[in-house]
Amino acid sequence: MLLVESSRSSGRELLHGIVNYVRLQGPWSFYWEPRGMGQPAPAGDWRPDGIILRDSERLDEMLAYQVPTVVVGHSKEQVPGMVNIITDSDRISRIAAEHLLACGLTHFAFCGFGNRPWSRARLGAFADQLRKEGYEMLSYESDERPPGLNGWQQESAMLAAGLISLPKPVGIMGCNDDRAQQVIEACKLAGLQVPEEVAVIGADNDELVCDLADPPLSSVAINFERAGYEAATVLARLMRGEQLEQPRIDVHPTHVVERRSTNMTAVEDAQVARALQYIRSHSREPMQVDDVVRAAGVSRRVLEKRFRRVLRRSVLEEIRRARIAEITRLLVDTDASVLYIAVNTGFTGIEHIARYFRASVGMSPSEYRRSYGRV
Repeated sequence: MLLVESSRSSGRELLHGIVNYVRLQGPWSFYWEPRGMGQPAPAGDWRPDGIILRDSERLDEMLAYQVPTVVVGHSKEQVPGMVNIITDSDRISRIAAEHLLACGLTHFAFCGFGNRPWSRARLGAFADQLRKEGYEMLSYESDERPPGLNGWQQESAMLAAGLISLPKPVGIMGCNDDRAQQVIEACKLAGLQVPEEVAVIGADNDELVCDLADPPLSSVAINFERAGYEAATVLARLMRGEQLEQPRIDVHPTHVVERRSTNMTAVEDAQVARALQYIRSHSREPMQVDDVVRAAGVSRRVLEKRFRRVLRRSVLEEIRRARIAEITRLLVDTDASVLYIAVNTGFTGIEHIARYFRASVGMSPSEYRRSYGRV
């Protein structure tokens, strides 16, 4: 029995991962009934061999079947005694914070759902990452509610008032794409420009939600498909009677899919801004610090000093950050071989790109793809 919402890309990708497992490992029979997250589970005289379900209001009823069960976390932190699928909030928030910091921003905020444990976890991780970099942040939270025009009108007015009071330019992380899209709409109500005054990033990379936003929303991509495959693997073992120590299945983020909501450089220093633009535009090419210096039009000593003052990192560190981000995107988003990626990002071969990638990420490109790429 699969009780996972099909109205969001996270649920659909989870289901795709389950299907991929079944195609490789042998047939399972499913009952399929399209539904949204808020709809109740089907009633009836069910006799399932195993269950993968969202922790919905009818969780206790489903657990009463006393069959192997994997629970997808949403409204609860974890369900004791069950295999739990939990998003890696620490890494999600760290990736979002690093992206906003790379834009040159120095003011930050978080907008979340106070009644969701995963949102609270992302808030804490986002604040911790910024604190490590020497920055503080503000936050706005309210409960996640069922969609409705009246509720949204009231919520958007409060959001807009909070946005007006923030120092500008500011980078805001929404706990997920829905929340980030609400921030963008509230910016319109407040008369604020996105991304020039407010840069916004979400999480989940639900392409429909991100593209419906105006401007389109940048988002942290999360590998729900792999989590679905791992969930099916664990459920199969449980249905065979194997004893497990109730493992936790972590859903890992992979990279930021950048769209117009964060396509900005919040740096007043014209030379630093010019250097950042050059680095972004040439992230697929071999690049030396002297190349960036020539593009900026100042001496290397001056540019390094300004980078340290404005961005708190060196020119070389920014080059490496941009190059690694591009390699990561290609590893996760494409099926191109590591050799192809190496040649098309300016490396002499697999060994060269592997050394470069491992020095920053702690694993080889192939290991990264196995851990975070498509199933």
